[in-house]
Amino acid sequence: MKKFIQEFKAFALRGNMMDMAIGVIIGTAFSGVVTSLTNNLINPILNLILGGASYTLSDVAGFASSFLTALVNFFLMAFVLFCLLKGINKLASLGHKKAPAAPTTKQCPFCRSQIPLDAIRCPHCTSMLVQEEDMKQTNDIS
Repeated sequence: MKKFIQEFKAFALRGNMMDMAIGVIIGTAFSGVVTSLTNNLINPILNLILGGASYTLSDVAGFASSFLTALVNFFLMAFVLFCLLKGINKLASLGHKKAPAAPTTKQCPFCRSQIPLDAIRCPHCTSMLVQEEDMKQTNDIS
């Protein structure tokens, strides 16, 4: 049973599944914005222009405020989803340990300063860091 729960958790929290769920929720919220745009802004303006209905300026302002309300609701929904997804990702990464990065520098044996791993000569004290045989191998083309 424990393995089954772990497999379900891995399936449900997988990136593709979460992206799809967020996309459906955002799409639903955005459809509310589009519906509000057409019903509360575009249709009254078209009716006003075509003369099919008589609207006052306060009616048009009321329609615009309804559209702005739908727009604010959309952004609030997107913000809440962003915060939830950020929290879920943080919880999912708690059990994982990051592997230490490979070193990119080494210490010069003469002056103890940090230098690149592939350095042949220390840029600080100008000491040679490799033997002549090693240098011949690195410069040898064949």
